[in-house]
Amino acid sequence: MKSSLRRLLGLPSAALLVATAACSAPGAQAGPAVPAPPERQAGLCRALHKELPRAVDGLERRTVEPVSDLTAVWGDDPSVSLRCGVRKPGLLKRNPATDSMDIDEVGWLPEKQPDGSVRCTTVRREAWVEVTLPKKVVGEGGDLSALTDLSGAVLKTIPEGIIS
Repeated sequence: MKSSLRRLLGLPSAALLVATAACSAPGAQAGPAVPAPPERQAGLCRALHKELPRAVDGLERRTVEPVSDLTAVWGDDPSVSLRCGVRKPGLLKRNPATDSMDIDEVGWLPEKQPDGSVRCTTVRREAWVEVTLPKKVVGEGGDLSALTDLSGAVLKTIPEGIIS
């Protein structure tokens, strides 16, 4: 009798699991983690979001979950992703004199990641903007030219300044 009862009680759980899996879009990708910046920075990030381009390095912008004014994604998995209002990069905390590079008047700090992607974070701006360029975009040579598509929006909406 116990095993019959277990089978009956387990049936709704199994049905719920199947129904939940069926409702998920096949191949749906979760977006980048949404930062939680202070309100001033969040306002700057919302302004940036409105100015972001439709394409980066020829990759079209798309919607992912969760939808947020603090994140954006271009292309398929792996995609170019942007997060605005992130914390100061650890590399700058450890070594404030770390060299950055200017691309179209915006300073970027590139950090190669173990998977071959490159995470680039703005410097000398009133909000930290982090862009991750997948290996398929940067290639073996570390080509960061995709940032030219984003620098104009950053320049227009995130003022120069120092934040901690």
